[in-house]
Amino acid sequence: MLVLGIDSSCDETAAAIVRDGRECLSSVVATQTALHERFGGVVREHACREHAENHPWAVDEALRRAGDRLRDLDGVAVTNRPGLVNALLVGVSAAKGIALARDLPLVGVDHIVAHIHASFLAEGGGPGFPCVALVVSGGHTSLFHLPSPTEHTLIGATRDDAAGEAFDKVARLLGLPYPGGPSIERAAQAGDPRAFPVPRTSPGRDSLDFSFSGMKTAVLYRAFGQDVKPKAAVQAEPRVPVADVAAGFQRAVVDVLVRTTLRAVERTGVREIVLGGGVAANTLLRERMEEAGRRRRLRVVIPPRALCTDNAAMVAVSGWFRLAAGERDGLDLDCHPRPVRAARD
Repeated sequence: MLVLGIDSSCDETAAAIVRDGRECLSSVVATQTALHERFGGVVREHACREHAENHPWAVDEALRRAGDRLRDLDGVAVTNRPGLVNALLVGVSAAKGIALARDLPLVGVDHIVAHIHASFLAEGGGPGFPCVALVVSGGHTSLFHLPSPTEHTLIGATRDDAAGEAFDKVARLLGLPYPGGPSIERAAQAGDPRAFPVPRTSPGRDSLDFSFSGMKTAVLYRAFGQDVKPKAAVQAEPRVPVADVAAGFQRAVVDVLVRTTLRAVERTGVREIVLGGGVAANTLLRERMEEAGRRRRLRVVIPPRALCTDNAAMVAVSGWFRLAAGERDGLDLDCHPRPVRAARD
């Protein structure tokens, strides 16, 4: 089964072709990073216009690289939640048009769940079940328990900033370019995390939730002084070398992510961990999660870096599961800016 995946949930216009939910034949991403960098974040109006312009090219290029044509497809999968609603509409409209023109089955996909399903394209094969999945990105930091590939229960989530959002905000304080995650990782390579310790915050000792706002505030006050305001800090020089601040903050965030995931493993009794989302491209996080897995004899599955950030291959995999189960959506498929929350355990 050849599935065309389409994603336009935020600022990346993506299209991909995946065969049978396991083999990525092509993955095309038209990035808007340079466009939004000067604003320090995504500007919705600009993102939507870029999506409208880039979608035809992205789909054509994905088909060309896969050596396929529209008539070869067996289905279309598109992100319809969560995300910037106007951006989602561009992708959903494109998917509907293709499905209607070629009489193809159409399915909507949850972007967060798709980050989990990206693990089926990892080297060494996808995860076994049950497992625990950590999805960590600019907009989401969530823990799921998955009894099967198509069942997921939310067991933990951020109560304030997502990890990627916290990286962006701290990078802005330090005068580092957007996006913050890669900038802080680069700066941290020359830093000493012990020179700038950051408190590991948590909503509670036994909680599976996350809280990064306090860590961000700790960086502000420890690096710039107790009386500084965030806007003033952007114009000031930190009292501690930027590399040390970046290293200390990165280490603290990674420690919290790994520690909470291991707590979820202990609570659920699973033996496999899936790591996904844009922040999963962070080298320290990948290394620390794999190291923790080896120590506890857990299998850790992490997609390639290119499939951690927003892409359409993961959408195609997620759509394949729905199509293989006989599920279909109509041409009245709607967009939802917020995630559909599964009940917590």
